[in-house]
Amino acid sequence: MPQMAPIGWLTLFIIFSLSFILFSMMNYYSMIPQAPKSKVSESKLNQPMNWKW
Repeated sequence: MPQMAPIGWLTLFIIFSLSFILFSMMNYYSMIPQAPKSKVSESKLNQPMNWKW
């Protein structure tokens, strides 16, 4: 029946949207990035701060 075709497209769109969102969330949360450690910040922590005012 051609009258029922929009319901099929709607369910396909909903299934595709949910699977896309689920795949995107799994892809985003699957990797934990490591914070970069710079040597500049370590050298600044060792120097005392002397305020002259």
